[in-house]
Amino acid sequence: MKLKSFQVLNFQSVIDSGEIGVDDVACLVGKNEAGKSALLKALYRMNPVRKGDGNFSVTDDYPRSEVTAYETKLKKQPGQHGVVVKATYHLEAEDVVLIAKVFGEKFLKKPEVCLTKTYGNSRSFNMDVDNSEAVKHLTANIPKDAQKKVKGNEQPSELVTLLAASSGQPAVDSLIAFLKKLGDKPFEHYVWNTLLMEHEPRYLYFDEYYQMLGCENIEALLQRKSADQLKPSDEPLLGLVELAGIDLQEMLNAQRTQDIKNKLEGTGVHLTKQILPYWSQNRHLQLKFDVRVAKPSDPEGMTQGHNLRGEVYDTKQYASTALGSRSKGFVWFFSFIAWYSQVKESGNKTILLLDEPGLTLHGRAQGDLLRYFEKELKDNNQLIYSTHSPFMVDPDRFDRVRIVQNLSVEHDDPPKGKEGTRYVPDVLDATDDSLFPLQGALGYDIHQTLFVGPNCLLVEGPGDLLFLQAIASELGRRKRVGLSEKWTVTPVGGSSKIPTFVRLLNNQKGMKVATLIDIQKSDEKMIESLYKGNLLKKAHVHTFADFTGTKEADIEDMFDASFYLDLVNAEYAKALQAPLEEKDFKSKAPRIVVRIEQHLKDQPMKVGEFGHFRPARYMAENLATVAPRLSDDSLKRFEAAFIKLNKLLT
Repeated sequence: MKLKSFQVLNFQSVIDSGEIGVDDVACLVGKNEAGKSALLKALYRMNPVRKGDGNFSVTDDYPRSEVTAYETKLKKQPGQHGVVVKATYHLEAEDVVLIAKVFGEKFLKKPEVCLTKTYGNSRSFNMDVDNSEAVKHLTANIPKDAQKKVKGNEQPSELVTLLAASSGQPAVDSLIAFLKKLGDKPFEHYVWNTLLMEHEPRYLYFDEYYQMLGCENIEALLQRKSADQLKPSDEPLLGLVELAGIDLQEMLNAQRTQDIKNKLEGTGVHLTKQILPYWSQNRHLQLKFDVRVAKPSDPEGMTQGHNLRGEVYDTKQYASTALGSRSKGFVWFFSFIAWYSQVKESGNKTILLLDEPGLTLHGRAQGDLLRYFEKELKDNNQLIYSTHSPFMVDPDRFDRVRIVQNLSVEHDDPPKGKEGTRYVPDVLDATDDSLFPLQGALGYDIHQTLFVGPNCLLVEGPGDLLFLQAIASELGRRKRVGLSEKWTVTPVGGSSKIPTFVRLLNNQKGMKVATLIDIQKSDEKMIESLYKGNLLKKAHVHTFADFTGTKEADIEDMFDASFYLDLVNAEYAKALQAPLEEKDFKSKAPRIVVRIEQHLKDQPMKVGEFGHFRPARYMAENLATVAPRLSDDSLKRFEAAFIKLNKLLT
């Protein structure tokens, strides 16, 4: 099971968050007090790693402005508790196969299950199923006369009654025995309770309160664990101890000090290897752990029994410091990895909810944390994290961003229906404060990789830039209209970045922005939003399809297909099994690049992969050789685009 989306209702600052879609990684972005933490905390209680954290409280959690009305309604309708969180899960292949074995392949209409949890702390589920198909599958192997008796009935208890007259036959008796297990419950109850529930992911919520203190009294820790009164900071420490394979009581009763020392040393080495590749701030650190008998002058609460201490040894300074005295950023990073390592070892499917991760880390260290997410977390666990830091927004993955804002905080009288914490699916509806982390992330990315001028022509990638420069040069050589040098052609790294990029650039005074971008069916709404949302005038929004006369087009479609294939064949001559020819393509896709990609699935290259950039680079480097083969139709298409764009400068 994989989380597909979630929705929070009437929880703390949230009235109705709206449905928030998630994938492997989702980044909740918003200003302080926007309610990002509330969303994560509500979702966490759906199925928390710490079972004691799973309860909702009307007194503590229901929005204060609405709680009186809710309690009055509850008195009139006892037991009708309001839903707090809904979570929709996509069923993975193994789940679907499991269900199909019992109820047939057509039973499940949609491979999803929706779980809800209420203020009564009860959970329910919903699945889109066809019970008639389940009956067909279950009765497929019983005699025909028995099949006729149950036709049109879908309740297990009714089926048992109808099949009773046919009992005594093995297939019928077997089916009756199975149906009796279901009782009065419909088939989907068996699916959830018997087949799926054990596959439900747990949630691990982690914020600054879960950071290790660096030293703990073992007897006190054991007492808190026994009384089920663990502090948040105990969790990563217990994770560390379990990771070492040590039982706390065993630690106290060990017959050989060396046994405990060896295990703790091994854990220190393991965690050091986990942290250092992602801790660019200091590469000279080693983690060490020790158990000592308490002394009278030790800190309060640690003067009796035995104390477990964590230390960080600096191999360059030849000195150790207590783990708790290191920077808050380092302690957060270490604490999370210690707990996560233990969770990962358990093998249970876990969804990670990180609230403002790395808040105390330097900007570069936050970049390290993003790298850790990408390399170590996302392939093993889904991850949802909140942030208001630009450095925690990956500028290459804006598709992961989910903007969260609370207009009730920003306005005394917010628009009706938009009160409280809400997910904002359209960047055009986001406030300036909500956009700031994206603006910072994008601004930093621009500063690092792009050039922006007063007249900015946005294209999707560097390949577009090379093609446009090459064609403009050739048109100029032929005394025809090329692209004005006043335009600064700016690749933005993909169509998903266009709206945000335009919105941010439009805030710059005196800047003129236009687009010349690819278009496919899935891009139509995004492109329309650029002018319908008043981000750009319609005359400033151009796609290559405007000049090819087709509904879909990439820049490659501005060329004749034969010319572009010549570029690909020349650039990938050593990698292709055979030169590409249009007549060999099975695909009828409107875009030449798609036809090539689909052809290469059947005829893969010997080495490497096909990409948009290399043919463009080949043309730029060999323009004098390839330019004579450009058709007049191709040149006319580019010239028409340049004429329209140049007019915008006047």
